[in-house]
This record gives sequence, C-alpha cells and structure tokens, in this order.
Amino acid sequence: MNRNLARMPRFILLALGVSLAITAIAAAGTAGTQALRGTIQADGSSTVGPYVQAAAQGFEKKNKSVRIVVGISGTGGGFERFCRGETDLSNASRPIKQTESTKCRDKDVRYVAFHVANDGLSVVVNKSNTWASCLTTEELKSIWDTGSKVDNWNDVRSGFPNVPLRLFGPGTDSGTFDFFTEKINGKSRRSRSDYQATENDNVIVRGVSGERGGMGYFGLSYYVENKNRLKVVGVNNGSGCVKPSIQTVQNGKYKPLGRPLFVYAKRDSFRRAEVRGFVGYMLNNQKSIATKSDFVPLTKKQVARAKEFYKNALKG
Repeated sequence: MNRNLARMPRFILLALGVSLAITAIAAAGTAGTQALRGTIQADGSSTVGPYVQAAAQGFEKKNKSVRIVVGISGTGGGFERFCRGETDLSNASRPIKQTESTKCRDKDVRYVAFHVANDGLSVVVNKSNTWASCLTTEELKSIWDTGSKVDNWNDVRSGFPNVPLRLFGPGTDSGTFDFFTEKINGKSRRSRSDYQATENDNVIVRGVSGERGGMGYFGLSYYVENKNRLKVVGVNNGSGCVKPSIQTVQNGKYKPLGRPLFVYAKRDSFRRAEVRGFVGYMLNNQKSIATKSDFVPLTKKQVARAKEFYKNALKG
C-alpha cells in the first residue's frame, strides 16, 4: 500500500467504501440480490445488438422486474437517438465520432464508453464459390472502392471464373460500414454505392447465399450462425492469409479487420441502479455472453481496463 495512504485512515475508509459499493453493484447484476426494476432502452449496432440481447436475457432472468428493449438501427442511427436523449445505452461497432460527440454535448448528454467484446469483421461468399478462399486487401479495395467497375469475378483476379459479382453490405448508418471502408479503402465511408445496402445483416446472409457470385461482409457472429449457408474468405494484408476466429482476433493476427465493440451508457441513466447493474452484469459475465452469442471475449488486460472504467463511472 502507498505509504501516504497508510498514514491516512480516512482515505483507506473511503477506498474501502468505494470497493464495497462496486461489489454491491456487481452482486446486483449477477445475483439479483437487490430489487431492481425499470425499463432500459438500448439501440444501435446490428453487430453488437445480439450481444446485448444475450446479456439482457440473462440479466432479466435474475431481475424479473427489469425490462431491456434492444433496437437495431445501426451505430450511426443509435448515436442519433442516444444524443437526443431517447435511449439509455448505445451499442456501437466503432468509437463515437467527433460530430456525434458534439451533438451529445449540445443536448447535454454525457456518457461513458465500455469495451464489451471483440469482433473479426468477416468477408463471406456463396457456398458454391470454389475459387476464392483468400483475398488480398488490395483485391478487396478494387472491389469495394469508390467508383469501382469490378462487376465480375474474373475482374478480381486472373484465373477466377466468368461469374457476375453481386455485392451486399451494411448501409451508411452502420459502424461496420465505417470500419470496413476505413480499413480496406483507406477512408471511412469511401465506398462504391452500387451494392445492396441494408442495416439488417440477415438480409446480407440471404443475398449472398442466394447468388452464386455473391459477396458481403459483417461481424463474425453472423457468419458463425450461418456457416452452413456461407463460406468465409481469408484476408491477406501482406503477412499471409488469415481467417477470422476467436484466436486470430484476440492475438491480433486478423489484420486489419479485427475490432473492439462498445456499449455507451448515458451518465444520467447510469445513475439508475438497474442500468448500473446491467452494465456490471455484462462486464462480469462478458466471456459467457460472448461465447453464447458467438463473439470474441475480451482479453484479461481488456477486462481489467473495462472494469476500471466501470469503477470510475461509479465514482461519478
């Protein structure tokens, strides 16, 4: 213990009080020992949505008087509602942008961000696609970049068959769209527009699985849920071909498409016991929630950092 603190019992008692408060909140989230009640409104990323829904199911079982409503309007759409003060939590597959943060500040909406899981953005093709097992980041850019005229698989690489390329992907309100375009095309939102865009990842699944020359991209969980209908493509950024998995995302080898996932909590909402309890439940049970909903759990270092953010948020 720090020597200065050792000479100051009042500070020790204060630290002990904070520690006990954190323990009490964690207990409320995991064991339902407090009579929590109320409705929590969450919205945002279609990628993070299933994670929060899985967490909500577990939390509601332990806290029968709490109802958690999870909407899916895309990361951008979720932040719009969040900054208007309409939701308690905003699920995001990317960090909040400066323009969005400014809107929140203008509406006096203060927030704290929690890193809740990891993801490996997955490039998928039709099951009957036997020719594309790995694509380079340069090839992906040639397909998805602004003004791209690539509309056949034989335009992607010499030796690929003469099969029309049909593209499906997230809409412009999606954090997945922002992340993919930044990492592959070099700038966020820099993308060709002549593809079927949607905020519903299940539409992408149906589109790619229904077209022999189909291609799309979304979070790893949607591929895992639909791997009997889709084929995942490895990505080569110059260091060899790597496919997304829990191991390759956690060890950083799935570059450049590994990413963190977030839940933003409005500070006014976080003061409510049921919201504090739910966020605490997500962090205390992140591994089982991630496993249940096909996400990549946090590393030990990431868990420690997320819990430190939680403790700081409790202090106000």
